[in-house]
Amino acid sequence: MTVENKPLEKIKTQIEQKKLVISDLGTIKSKVATFQDTLKVFQAPTTFNNSAASSSDATVVSATAGNGAIKGNHSVTVTSLATATRNTVSGYASSTVSATVDAATGFAITVAGTTYNTNGSKTVNGTTTANAVTVLGASPTITDLKNWINGLGVNVSASVVETTTKVLTAQPPSAVSYSSNVEIIEMDRMRKLIAKHMVDSKHISPHVTSFAEADVTNMVLWRDRVKKQFEKENNSKITFTPMFIECVTKVMKRFPFINASLDGDKIIVKKDYNIGMATALPSGNLVVPVIKGADMLNLIGLSKTVNGLADAARNNKLKPDDTANGTFTITNVGTFGSLMGTPIINQPQVAILAVGAIKKRPVVVETPEGDTIGIRHMMYLSLSYDHRIVDGSIGASFLTTVAKEFEKWDVNREW
Repeated sequence: MTVENKPLEKIKTQIEQKKLVISDLGTIKSKVATFQDTLKVFQAPTTFNNSAASSSDATVVSATAGNGAIKGNHSVTVTSLATATRNTVSGYASSTVSATVDAATGFAITVAGTTYNTNGSKTVNGTTTANAVTVLGASPTITDLKNWINGLGVNVSASVVETTTKVLTAQPPSAVSYSSNVEIIEMDRMRKLIAKHMVDSKHISPHVTSFAEADVTNMVLWRDRVKKQFEKENNSKITFTPMFIECVTKVMKRFPFINASLDGDKIIVKKDYNIGMATALPSGNLVVPVIKGADMLNLIGLSKTVNGLADAARNNKLKPDDTANGTFTITNVGTFGSLMGTPIINQPQVAILAVGAIKKRPVVVETPEGDTIGIRHMMYLSLSYDHRIVDGSIGASFLTTVAKEFEKWDVNREW
């Protein structure tokens, strides 16, 4: 198993004092979140390997972070497991090194009970001897510190030296300063969840976004013609969203990998078509209620479900099940006037469609009598998809097929 540290942008503005002790490599998975938060204080090395690694040493860092760490002092313990015990993980063997850095005394490492300090001193059993080792100058580089450790003549493996020097020479993140003319607003719980979900999605999925343009004149004319009668007969307003969902679900059945998720090396193709619709809340936050079994609903059913979920979202009455088990998401970035967007995939889904604002434009219209210029209602579509599953050919083909489905909306249909 390889545990990777996450980008430093995610460092929390305040770090609570915490101590992490790993006594068994098997506990890494359950403690990785706390462990990574601690390591971020030091900008520590990004990879830690256990017995599954191919290297000759398995390296674990046990770190203490607190007020001292934030002020610039911190300590780490770098442990190398001997090859003989590496696979059994029964205990730590040779070459245990405790390494510290202090603003006053400099760098120090402890090997087998003896502490060596870069100021030249050596401490054995509580007795300190000055000028016992080479003095290392201020602000050493990683290479300087490696050479200093290797020059001590102690039994420290190369992997331990590498890890120790990277940790010790890293600089803790500096405190963020603000000008006097600012307002600091703490994120509410929902905004924190949204932020984490978005960042996690970008880390999980290699995003690709394709764009297409659709002539939705038929949709606009049909809606304008039927909207009053539709509302009168069905007690529900007809918006473009259920019309979009009806078209999209038809096309999704021809592109099964769009309605899928990834579980390790397994592609899970969903047979239910549960369409999420991104909805802005009055608070400025975002929620994605889900229309379950969208392919089984007619336009009236879709309209009532969409309006009901949107009203529940705006009035903070959504139930947990209302936002669960989505398989594909549509976000209408045109609601607020945006022509197009590059949406972030709603994990664990593999694609999300953004529809832009509908604008009248002069375009070339092909007719049996030849090309002509006409005023048409045009809209941009963008599809972000997970390149681990969906290649460009599939993503672009799906998107252009959706655009064609929009364009061939029957202006004479009922509902």
